[in-house]
Amino acid sequence: HGKENGESRHSRGRGGETTRFHTVNVAQPVRFSRKCPTGWHHYEGTASCYRVYLNGENYWDAVQTCQRVNGSLATFTADQELRFILAQEWDLEEKTFVRKDQRRFWVGYQYVITNRNHSLEGHWEVAYKGSSEVFLPPDPIFGTAMSENENVLCAQLQCFHFPTLRHHGLHSWYAENCYEKSSFLCKRSQTCVDIKDNIVDEGYYFTPKGNDPCLSCTCHNGEPEMCVAALCERPQGCQQYRKDPKECCKFTCLDP
Repeated sequence: HGKENGESRHSRGRGGETTRFHTVNVAQPVRFSRKCPTGWHHYEGTASCYRVYLNGENYWDAVQTCQRVNGSLATFTADQELRFILAQEWDLEEKTFVRKDQRRFWVGYQYVITNRNHSLEGHWEVAYKGSSEVFLPPDPIFGTAMSENENVLCAQLQCFHFPTLRHHGLHSWYAENCYEKSSFLCKRSQTCVDIKDNIVDEGYYFTPKGNDPCLSCTCHNGEPEMCVAALCERPQGCQQYRKDPKECCKFTCLDP
């Protein structure tokens, strides 16, 4: 990842003269950890990105907000994914719709009521038909703002803010009136993010988020592939210089 003082290489030209090459960047294998836009958390197990939105919205408005960022309200494929969500320290402000030690988020499930006799009976469904998710929540806690006319309630996942509770995976599931306002959790597929934090579309060339501005890769299934590295010649007539971390082969001379 760059040899600051440069590296001299020699080769013999056709006429016997010696040609000198000075390279500043030496290509190295790179593991790209940034596969989500700023503010999103990446989970390798599902190749997905997750983000909590604090602006209180009802369930249907939350669905539209997630769709605008090419995602949906989060659903989970397995316990491991849910444990990842519970363990995260989300970037939350003081503004919240519940107690400070507890967080509730809309997620992508709905509880369909089938019997209202002595106790509410029903079952969970994934809110989006055709979804491949196999995880369904256990029996819910019913919210206090229920209407007798509602036959469909919406899912809230309650997490705990305290680290000891969070890392033990303690949580609860609520079936709540869909028109209540709440924070919500969006999920989207991982994506390619360039060095300037722009999202890159499938098939396009880009420089991945990382430490080497001289890489050029192709975005394929949210991963940088077929990467090519450029080697930079050191600046001429300058003893001390600084490489630009965002631009390939761009230097600032620090000489007096």
